[in-house]
Amino acid sequence: MGISELVTPPPGPQRGAAMREVTVIKDAALLVRDGRIAWVGPARESPAVPTEHDLGGVAVVPGLIDPHTHAVWAGDRLGDFEARVAGVPYETILAAGGGIRSSITATAAATVEELVALARPRLMALRQSGATTAEVKSGYGMDFSAELRMLRAIRALQREFSLVSTLLIHVPPTEEREAYVRGVCQELIPLAAAEQLASAVDVFCEAEAFSVEEARRIFLAAQANSLKIKLHADQFHALGGTELACQLGALSVDHLEASGPAQIAALAASGTVATILPGVTLHLGLPAAPGRRLIDAGAAVALGTDLNPGSSPLFSAAMAVALAVRLNGLTPAEALTAATVNAAAALGLSDRGALSVGQRADFLSLRGPDWRELPYTLGTNPVREVFVEGVNQ
Repeated sequence: MGISELVTPPPGPQRGAAMREVTVIKDAALLVRDGRIAWVGPARESPAVPTEHDLGGVAVVPGLIDPHTHAVWAGDRLGDFEARVAGVPYETILAAGGGIRSSITATAAATVEELVALARPRLMALRQSGATTAEVKSGYGMDFSAELRMLRAIRALQREFSLVSTLLIHVPPTEEREAYVRGVCQELIPLAAAEQLASAVDVFCEAEAFSVEEARRIFLAAQANSLKIKLHADQFHALGGTELACQLGALSVDHLEASGPAQIAALAASGTVATILPGVTLHLGLPAAPGRRLIDAGAAVALGTDLNPGSSPLFSAAMAVALAVRLNGLTPAEALTAATVNAAAALGLSDRGALSVGQRADFLSLRGPDWRELPYTLGTNPVREVFVEGVNQ
C-alpha cells in the first residue's frame, strides 16, 4: 500500500509505561477485508491481493477516537468569550444570562433537524482531522424533552458518522433541584435507556454543578437501567467525584485539571480511564491536567477535544494530540496511545484504535513519511486521508 511506516499501539487499554510501547513497521502494507484488518506487516511479506491501493509512501496510524465532545448545540458564546478576555468574571457572565445557561436556552429552542444541521459540519471537521469515531453528549437541554431531542439528533447523525451517544446530566436547575435529580433517575434515564438513545450516562460533578452524593444517585440509576457511567470531575475542585467513579466502575473520569495525589492514585489503581482535555487549558487558561503524573503512576490516560461552544472550541482531534504533548507532558507515542486504544476504552469499545488483525480498519494516511508529524504540526492538518472500515471518507 505504499506505507513508509505504520505505527500502532497494541489493542486494548495501555497503562503507565506501556503507553509508550508502539510498534513501528517500516515499508509496511495493510490488508483490509470486510471492513476489518486481515493482515498487517512488511510490504515484502504481504499476501497477493486482487486490488491494491498505493498510499504514496506516507505514514499510517490508527484512526483517532475522540471520547469527549459536546458537538450538538445551538447558539454561540462569542459574547462570553469577548467578555472573559476583557476580564469579566464568569459569575458575572452567568448572572447576565451567559455561560452554559445561554447554550441551554438556545439548544432547548432548536428542533432535532436544526441540531443535526448545526452539528454536521462540526463532526465533518473532526473526521477530517482524523477522528474516525467520536462520542457526543447531550447536556444542553436540561428540560427532559430537550435532552431527548439532543439524543435523537445524535442518533440521526449516526447514519453519517461513527458516533457514541452519552446522556450528560450537566447542570442543575436554579430551583427544585431535588425534584430534578429524582426526575433524572426515575424518568429521563429510563426513557433514554428504553429508546436506546445513549450507551452511557455522564454527570458533571463540581461546586457549581452536581454534588458527589447526587452523582452517586444518578450513577446507580444508570446502572439499574444497564447504562455505563462516566464523570466530568476535578475541573475546578477535587470534591471526591473521581474516587466515587473509580469505586463504581466508571468507564472514564474526564477533565482532571484539579486532580491531586489522591485522585491520581485512585485512577491508577482502578480500571477507569483518565481522560484529559487540553483544549480547555488552552482556551480558558486553566492549569493542565496532570497527564505526566497520571501515566507515571500507572493510569490509563485518554485524550479528547471536549469540542463545545464555551470552554473548548477545538474542532481538531489531531490538534488535541499536539496540545497533549505540549501542555500535559505526554510523549508523542503516549499521545497516540491516548488518542486511540485508550480513547476507545474510555467509550467501552475494544474493536478499534489499533492496526492489528481483527480490528476495525479505521486508519489515517498522513501527509508525510514520518508519523511524528501528527503531534508536531500546528495550524495545518497533518492528515491526508481518513479511512473508516476501510473506506476513504
